[in-house]
Amino acid sequence: MAQAFDASSQQALLTKRAEEALALAKRLGADAAEVGASVDQGIGISVRLGEVETVELSRDQGIAVTLYVGKRKGSASSSDASSASIQAAVEKALAIARYTGEDPAAGLADADQMATELPDLKVHYPWALTTDQAIELALACEQAGRDVEGISQSEGASLSSGEGVRVYANSHGFLGTQKGSSHSLSCMLIAQDANGMQRDYDYTSSRNPEALRDPADVGREAAERTLRRLGAQRPPTGTFPILFDPSLSSGLVGHLLSALAGGALYRQSSFLCDRLGTPLFPEWFSLEERPMEVGATASTPFDGEGVQTRNNRFIDQGSIASYMLSSYSARRLGMQTTGNAGGARNVRLDAPLKTREALLKEMGRGIWVTELMGQGVNGVTGDYSRGAAGFWVENGEIQYPIEEFTIAGNLERMFSGLVGIGSDIDTRGSIHTGSWLIDAMTVAGS
Repeated sequence: MAQAFDASSQQALLTKRAEEALALAKRLGADAAEVGASVDQGIGISVRLGEVETVELSRDQGIAVTLYVGKRKGSASSSDASSASIQAAVEKALAIARYTGEDPAAGLADADQMATELPDLKVHYPWALTTDQAIELALACEQAGRDVEGISQSEGASLSSGEGVRVYANSHGFLGTQKGSSHSLSCMLIAQDANGMQRDYDYTSSRNPEALRDPADVGREAAERTLRRLGAQRPPTGTFPILFDPSLSSGLVGHLLSALAGGALYRQSSFLCDRLGTPLFPEWFSLEERPMEVGATASTPFDGEGVQTRNNRFIDQGSIASYMLSSYSARRLGMQTTGNAGGARNVRLDAPLKTREALLKEMGRGIWVTELMGQGVNGVTGDYSRGAAGFWVENGEIQYPIEEFTIAGNLERMFSGLVGIGSDIDTRGSIHTGSWLIDAMTVAGS
């Protein structure tokens, strides 16, 4: 990197600036205040066909101030953490607060909810990577894929590495800081036959660079995924079981969490409004978040309001056990915050697992979906319709690749029709899950 990133000194500087902003807000007459500040620095490399395409060295910084005058709220932000910019942001936020309408639910999270346990969750692993080393890794990844017989072209390989610091403080006296890092490597390749071109990709991602997969392995896996798509046909139209690849089933969990989020609930824009305690999944299925998991992708001891994070079980033995609430959405719903300002963190399933082969056998005749396209998901009704690609399955065996079809259903019906979860857990993101087998969805093909 062009300039070394000293996370500790940045942490000290942002802490000082946050305290400065809170003191100024109090002096100027705010009844309550909160400050969020962050700085991130990273490197991004992309290569294609053995040549370097882009080298990006980035540094992003921001500080946001939210002030309350009674039940009136004002916010302002700046990308400059200088004292002058902070003063301007505080003054602007205060001016806005004095002229906005009152909101009975506005205000900081309750003081007794502030985090008191602030352990080091081991999420900061700096990577002393030079630009030349980053280029070498990306080139090795792409070359390994291009060396696989049948690969005709490349969309390139990309490497990104970054670290950052975030600080949150409020006028309850809470101040929390966290250093973190994120590293990833990806490759996308192209193959061609008489039926046309196909492309696919693979990637590896971790907070700790030592946990990344070997670059050559990523390139070869991208090649294998691409080659298996050659000769794709359109599937028949009908109603069939659908097996979602782990990289896609995490999206189904994401749709569930969006429907359980307080913002959607108090706006009456979720298909799960007023459903607390009611069945949604089979009884063998439970789902929770574990925000204090050491070293995990989204671990943090405090949420976006300084509230202590905790394990939350959203689905317990098939039934909706908890919503996902910030203090504001909780007040709008007459409930208590669940420590989810900023979303769910480290989502994990509690369910019996089966091998992918066993799920295919259980499916019999249907579709294994490995790619989804479009955004056809309605959070209000739960209706689901996406373009897809994948593989046709007969007698529990993969027959041939398929493309140019859509799958449709309703999320509530899909969740209740969940037949099994795969042991092929994808651990690259915040949501860890294996394949999902849904008993029936409508397929529009040939």
